[in-house]
Amino acid sequence: MSSCNLWVIGRPSRSGDIPIKYFSGLDKHLKQVIVVCDRYKGYIRLAREIPQIILAFCWAHVRRDFLDAARSYPKLEAWMLDWVELIAELYHLNKQRLKEWDETKSLETQNQDFKQHHQALAQASQKMKERYAHLLEAEKENKNLERIQCKILNSLNNHGKGLMVFVANPQVPMDNNIAERRMRNPGMGRKNYYGSGSQWSARLAAMMFSLFQTILLWGLNPHHWLHDYLDACANNGGQPPSDIRPFIPWMMSESRKQQLSKPLPELTATPLESEQPQSP
Repeated sequence: MSSCNLWVIGRPSRSGDIPIKYFSGLDKHLKQVIVVCDRYKGYIRLAREIPQIILAFCWAHVRRDFLDAARSYPKLEAWMLDWVELIAELYHLNKQRLKEWDETKSLETQNQDFKQHHQALAQASQKMKERYAHLLEAEKENKNLERIQCKILNSLNNHGKGLMVFVANPQVPMDNNIAERRMRNPGMGRKNYYGSGSQWSARLAAMMFSLFQTILLWGLNPHHWLHDYLDACANNGGQPPSDIRPFIPWMMSESRKQQLSKPLPELTATPLESEQPQSP
């Protein structure tokens, strides 16, 4: 499973070629790869060109559609917020299900509590599908809906298959918030200081973001790790250490990982002679 916002990985555009290139090396023996993503058309092209790809669309984006419309169309606020409540119910039922989920077991061999929550979630999701399908069918005859209502319901219908992937696959999150949060630091930097002033500094920033995120994923303290690395460079005459294995997370000993996972010990200077306590 992959959670995606792929064009940000050192690429100059949001072209659909980027996710296709990223996944082009998939093992042909894999039956499927579930990609948790937003509704960017490049991902739809990705699934069309690589049959192994299954798209799991983000419910947070759907929820935002209804909330934005509720703010922009006060007369439709109650109608929009009713759908927000239905989405919240799906989140709640999925959360209850995941509390009982044993990832080492198949759906059929889960405990009874899981099966009850799973059935409730499946019923709620099916009820939602039937509701928007009925509204869209009735709209063809009655034309009772506003344009914005039709737009959101059509989006729900068009992306419905991908939005329901999580129901049969508990390991799949309902949204791509994890990927969005990991983009937050570079995204905020882009807004606050308008990116980098040159290509070399942009490449450096991209490398450092990748480096520190890797350190964080391994549970290490970035400040401690960087201090140790720069200290080793200083001790090597301003050059990188000849042996970098002590700084690569998957090559470190367990004791080394434990050491670097803790905050950097405070450096304490020896007090000046005048500051030392005087003997009576």
